[in-house]
Amino acid sequence: MMQSRDLLDAINQTMPFGKYAGRKLLELPEPYLVWFASKGFPEGRLGEQLALIHEVKVNGLETMLRPLLR
Repeated sequence: MMQSRDLLDAINQTMPFGKYAGRKLLELPEPYLVWFASKGFPEGRLGEQLALIHEVKVNGLETMLRPLLR
């Protein structure tokens, strides 16, 4: 079961590689996350966080969660 702490951590996680390195996961463009979803998310915690943020974006919850960015 996901905890609110997991969501908060995912929102504020910094993308460690690629075109959007240095951006918070919540700030990644939705098409980039959709691309990851089609190709497969990375293994481990980062992949789980990217998948969570993908769900946030495709379900239109980004605006509601933006105030939680640090």
